[in-house]
Amino acid sequence: MNVHVRADAALPRHDWTPAEVEALFELPFAELVFRAAEVHRRWFDPAEVQLSQLLSVKTGGCAENCGYCSQSASFKTGVAATKLMDAETVVSAAAEAKAGGAQRFCMGAAWRDLKDRDLPKVAAMISGVKALGLETCATLGMLTAGQAQALKAAGLDYYNHNLDTGPDYYSTVVTTRTYQDRLDTLAHVREAGLSTCCGGIVGMGETRRDRAGLLHSLATLPAHPDSLPINDLMPVPGTPLAGSDPVDGLEFVRTIAVARLVCPKSVVRLSAGREHMSRELQALAFLAGANSIFIGAQLLTTSNPDKNTDAALLADLGMRPMTMN
Repeated sequence: MNVHVRADAALPRHDWTPAEVEALFELPFAELVFRAAEVHRRWFDPAEVQLSQLLSVKTGGCAENCGYCSQSASFKTGVAATKLMDAETVVSAAAEAKAGGAQRFCMGAAWRDLKDRDLPKVAAMISGVKALGLETCATLGMLTAGQAQALKAAGLDYYNHNLDTGPDYYSTVVTTRTYQDRLDTLAHVREAGLSTCCGGIVGMGETRRDRAGLLHSLATLPAHPDSLPINDLMPVPGTPLAGSDPVDGLEFVRTIAVARLVCPKSVVRLSAGREHMSRELQALAFLAGANSIFIGAQLLTTSNPDKNTDAALLADLGMRPMTMN
């Protein structure tokens, strides 16, 4: 397929059409990855990778019914609900993460939305982690404009709020909140001056058109995500999507490459799912434009490669931690 390439192809744009994004997916694999690698080199050092670590500061009991999630109260997954951690415990974990090489510390709470009563405790966590010299990120569900501003004042750098999938497939994945709800929270985050972390999940039974729909939605936001995580579904027994057919590895790499092309300045994170990816698949993803990973052996309630495994992979690929501003 002959896809017209604009002379300014490496420059961010917000006028992508769904057809253009779908056409990128249809390119011959080698051509698609080559184009993505070229764009990657326009904005980033391809030998650098941003390192984040994630901690579940409040696990389980979530009122949402996201079909992929082990923490939903709607499903029997064996994940027990816990109370919100105290700030001292979180800051201690962040210090360990920094000692292990993390550059950004992400705090996740299994909530439908942030309650004002929990805001002071969350703010204390953020301030404590920020004082360690780490970048701070949080994912706490939906936010009001005022809550976003309060998190910014506490020292939060990034807020994660994924779109999960394309708009046409969204209602198959979750029905307890709308796509517009997610877009509204992202708007509050941007307006507060926070950086956005926003991506989605593949392997939930969606089609290529749905994956293109997700990336089209991200590429046409008023500002592209500063961090763009692409998660490969980690099937959790007891969730509705546990039996979904996995996405082919080459299709996963195509998704990474298209993400790089339509959001050229975003840090594209090879996120959940690396535990079941081969070294070669991860290397292809880096070649196609991924330049961030989660480190640490645990991602909320699912596993992640251990420190030594990641260190060996990055050393073999000649990659190093990203130089932070």
